[in-house]
Amino acid sequence: MNIVIVDDDVLVTEALKTILESSGKVTVAATGFDGTDAVKLYKKFKPDILLTDIQMKEMSGLDATKEILAFDNSAKILLLTTFLDDEYIVSALKCGAKGYILKQDYAAIIPALEAVYSGQSVFGSEIISKLPSLLNQKPEFDYSDYEINERELEVIKEIAEGHSNKEIAANLYLSEGTVRNYLSTILDKLGLRDRTQLAIFYYKYDWYNV
Repeated sequence: MNIVIVDDDVLVTEALKTILESSGKVTVAATGFDGTDAVKLYKKFKPDILLTDIQMKEMSGLDATKEILAFDNSAKILLLTTFLDDEYIVSALKCGAKGYILKQDYAAIIPALEAVYSGQSVFGSEIISKLPSLLNQKPEFDYSDYEINERELEVIKEIAEGHSNKEIAANLYLSEGTVRNYLSTILDKLGLRDRTQLAIFYYKYDWYNV
């Protein structure tokens, strides 16, 4: 897969480039140093994934993510940071990033890239554990108001747990095509864009009902 790396620490950028390319699974098309670079390089190279830091001087990774998704809502952006900051986590989730992982967890970066490339959303275990307390939960929520049936709710829960369509199909004894159809129907009913927003919706409104 082709990616672009953006980080204002040159040493981090070069280290990531070396680590990722040495795996034989990743080609780094370009590197940049702030959010402005992220936007320009994304437009120029159209990478499979943009791997970007969050806190940078000229433009943050979050602002770059919003700008990129404004002109390409299919962009796959994975946020990589040293900050396990509550505000950053919520902002990353709400702006449409496909994942948020910590830099220090080097072993997880390539699996995270592969997961995002295949269409999944990726959030580190430290972040998943924080979601219920970070998002504004509403204990009383009725999915029937959105005409969501029990089978669709099972699919929603599987997606919220980060499972791929293949994993969901195996867990629920369905075909992958059926899972894709369920996902499309669910997104349409809830007025959501993708599985990341669906996971946020689930944690925000239905955590108490698990």
